[in-house]
Amino acid sequence: MSTASSSVVNDVAQASIYWEDLPVGTTYTTSSRTITEADVAAFAALTGDFNRLHVDAEYAKASTHGQRIAHGMLVASFMAGLTSRSIPNQLMENALFGVLENTVKFPRATYINDTIRVEIEVVEQKPTSKPERGLIKFVRKAVNQRGEVCCELGATCLLKRRAPAAA
Repeated sequence: MSTASSSVVNDVAQASIYWEDLPVGTTYTTSSRTITEADVAAFAALTGDFNRLHVDAEYAKASTHGQRIAHGMLVASFMAGLTSRSIPNQLMENALFGVLENTVKFPRATYINDTIRVEIEVVEQKPTSKPERGLIKFVRKAVNQRGEVCCELGATCLLKRRAPAAA
């Protein structure tokens, strides 16, 4: 790698996203992931949630869905994973104090073999009483391969603000 290339890579590796970099209306999208039968079986085993709508194909055929559905919390967990692997989220890691609140809605079912991506939008940006911190509220939507929103998460995060310029 040339010195110029290595300088660019080092600059990117040192980049960070702070509270000021996330105005209301900022959006980005993650990569996608297919939810498999193995994922649903493993989640049921891990959590003990063996609801027949998730694990019993014959029972699920007779339901309003006509097939098995993924656990809602499995979908929300995959959303967290897809979000954490996204480049913008990785660039926020050094500025993130923590997630203060999560809310979740499931407007439609997610089926086995659905492929989801997460569309993320900043919907609120508020300073706190401490000038070195600020709140960001994200809305994260799991969108399937048919363009349908199957899960919506609200996440309120506490982030560092950039140090003020020296006077």
